[in-house]
Amino acid sequence: MAGCRGSWCCCCRWCCCCGERESRTPEELTILGETQEEEDEILPRKDYESLDYDRCINDPYLEVLETMDNKKGRRYEAVKWMMVFAIGLCTGLVGLFVDFFVRLFTQLKFGVVQTSVEECSHKGCLALSLLELLGFNLTFVFLGSLLVLIEPVAAGSGIPEIKCYLNGVKVPGIVRLRTLVCKVFGVLFSVAGGLFVGKEGPMIHSGAVVGAGLPQFQSISFRKIQINFPYFRSDRDKRDFVSAGAAAGVAAAFGAPIGGTLFSLEEGSSFWNQGLTWKVLFCSMSATFTLNFFRSGIQFGSWGSFQLPGLLNFGEFKCSDSDKKCHLWTAVDLGVFIVMGVFGGLLGATFNCLNKRLAKYRMRNVHPKPKLVRVLESLLVSLVTTVVVFVASMVLGECRPMSSGQIGNDSLLLQAISEDVNSSIKTFFCPNETYNDMATLFFNPQESAILQLFHQDGTFSPITLALFFTLYFLLACWTYGISVPSGLFVPSLLCGASFGRLVANVLKSYIGLGHVYSGTFALIGAAAFLGGVVRMTISLTVILIESTNEITYGLPIMITLMVAKWTGDLFNKGIYDIHVSLRGVPLLEWETEVEMDRLRASDIMEPNLTYVYPHTRIQSLVSILRTTVHHAFPVVTENRGNEKEFMKGNQLISNNIKFKKSSILTRAGEQRRRSQSMKSYPSSELRNMCDEHVTSEEPAEKEDLLQQMLERRYTPYPNLYPDQSPSEDWTMEERFRPLTFHGLILRSQLVTLLVRGVCYSESQSSASQPRLSYAEMAEDYPRFPDIHDLDLTLLNPRMIVDVTPYMNPSPFTVSPNSSVSQVFNLFRTMGLRHLPVVNAVGEIVGIITRHNLTYEFLQARLRQHYQTI
Repeated sequence: MAGCRGSWCCCCRWCCCCGERESRTPEELTILGETQEEEDEILPRKDYESLDYDRCINDPYLEVLETMDNKKGRRYEAVKWMMVFAIGLCTGLVGLFVDFFVRLFTQLKFGVVQTSVEECSHKGCLALSLLELLGFNLTFVFLGSLLVLIEPVAAGSGIPEIKCYLNGVKVPGIVRLRTLVCKVFGVLFSVAGGLFVGKEGPMIHSGAVVGAGLPQFQSISFRKIQINFPYFRSDRDKRDFVSAGAAAGVAAAFGAPIGGTLFSLEEGSSFWNQGLTWKVLFCSMSATFTLNFFRSGIQFGSWGSFQLPGLLNFGEFKCSDSDKKCHLWTAVDLGVFIVMGVFGGLLGATFNCLNKRLAKYRMRNVHPKPKLVRVLESLLVSLVTTVVVFVASMVLGECRPMSSGQIGNDSLLLQAISEDVNSSIKTFFCPNETYNDMATLFFNPQESAILQLFHQDGTFSPITLALFFTLYFLLACWTYGISVPSGLFVPSLLCGASFGRLVANVLKSYIGLGHVYSGTFALIGAAAFLGGVVRMTISLTVILIESTNEITYGLPIMITLMVAKWTGDLFNKGIYDIHVSLRGVPLLEWETEVEMDRLRASDIMEPNLTYVYPHTRIQSLVSILRTTVHHAFPVVTENRGNEKEFMKGNQLISNNIKFKKSSILTRAGEQRRRSQSMKSYPSSELRNMCDEHVTSEEPAEKEDLLQQMLERRYTPYPNLYPDQSPSEDWTMEERFRPLTFHGLILRSQLVTLLVRGVCYSESQSSASQPRLSYAEMAEDYPRFPDIHDLDLTLLNPRMIVDVTPYMNPSPFTVSPNSSVSQVFNLFRTMGLRHLPVVNAVGEIVGIITRHNLTYEFLQARLRQHYQTI
């Protein structure tokens, strides 16, 4: 058989069954979510599930809507506005806490070590100073790594995970309170420990966790604390608050509320509307001004001055008054900025490629081993980083003359930046009126080093800048991915700023361009490298503009970021997308490729369905829930010509058939219902027409289907025994027979019904079944009970469950002939979790989930399509 080399095949009349002996095809690897060894790529895993962003319009929800009026609607909206303000306030306070203790620990460490270096430079005991620095750094990193062992999701920046969550993927443990605590304290120790990481990325994750947890007023870590807060008990509300929290994290980190709003929009949120935009912007503003208020009051003692808008401040870019030839930038510089954008994209692609290889190495050789190995790796990185920083500062630096120029003293902020720049100058082993340029960059907090490159009028040696860039590039690449909370924004900015400052020095010293302002080129270099690494465009442009408070930088920053992204995209993805792929998360892009429209919904759907009936026995439900991992089940009935015969003597089958007939909407029946409600309708002729008795011909009596099945020795159809679970022994006709689609019901809803004993006996009417309210159905959110924890001895397996009041009777559906682009846009835009495929006569023929729309799955199906042409 062609194309089946290395496999066995057995063909019968209806189908062919094949099995692998040595290898799997790329299509099978895509479906299974495994690794394709030829390209060494990790394909999306199938154990990730989507969020329920679409509303379930069932009877309990309709009961809530019946009690809802304009007053309650305004109250609900007011509570939501108060929640987003509280999220912004708390996110700002978290940023204040992180900033305060990072500054405290860093000043303590550098104060002790710098005093020791100054004393030992005369006594010849620098080894003792190195040991002191190692003692501080290793202790801090060890504590930060231990916190990651408590909650592994706290490692890294958290931006890839939050991006997945906003995209609609439920990542386990990503928004738990324990994750927030480990993240906040872990990033304190990571940054204070001298690792080349930043605290801005983890701030985004922290804000998202605050957004997810604060409106719930409960935590799994404090189960005994129960607060009756009936609002926001759905994934839809939770995801909106996570969007607001992530935006508040960006705003607190960079003092960029508009950039934070655009970040939340650009980096994942599928469903977006005007109301959500206002709330997210308000939350970002609240976070920015909360942090600004407290930081300005603590640092300057002037409460209410609002001088420090974010954790990272670039300061004001301003030419010296004595330099009349200086301009921030000119039209001629745009050509240089474009070239810098190209180099930034190339350097970013190189950084991402190296980091991806390191991450794969860790996945194969570090993560499978005991957790202590991860701690040892973090300590090794800290040891090497500390030794490199110390030796480079002492040996590789050059003594450069100090500049007497000042940045300015127009405001408290400019005075603070000027003092920070001047106080952070290191004079190790240099005579008076000179400073050690390498030590000034390495022996300071990263924010101070960025300010040095942006605003220091004194020159940095080109050799020093080149060595600093190389060492920082390699160590930052090695550090990102170890088991500590770590951000990438500040290391990328610092690395790129040194590159930009190097370009400015070359243009000034070797080409003779006297108008060049070094700070501008340092900023453009930072934007180019950061854009080449993370590949963000809109939000990053606005973040950098807001951080500089200089709108004239908008054009060069935007052009540089666009060029850097386009250049980097020629080689690989952004760093966050790479780590999402390494985790196997089924992330959906903004749109599909053009060639995917050659496929239809029928080409990508899953036709092998596991379904339930409107009235199903508990025995069948438990069996289905325990033997499958599906998170939703179509509610169906079956089509047959001799329904009256089946209804005799079996209440369960009778209930299912009656439900099917009552749920089928006909044009005549709908018109009759409307005409009865229009008593004053002027057209009596129309009423008479609708009131006419509509007769239907009885179908010809057919041979008994049960007798046919017994004669052919088939396994009985479940339409005779709806209390049975789907069987692997069914024939192809039995498994794929016509099914009338009535709605969808979630696994969590079915388990809730079983736990609460919602059922009736066969001798009773379905109306005797207990009814659950919307609050009772959502009471266990977000951690609904598991079917395997259910005590089966408390259940009567012969009891029947009527699922129709709790199913979603009107989910989004698509035709089998819908193009993939239509299916993709509907699924992503509306934030769906399951998309049934229903044919023209109302029969469900398949179902589409997130995994059927991933790039890898669609590529596999497209290859199959080409092979069949």
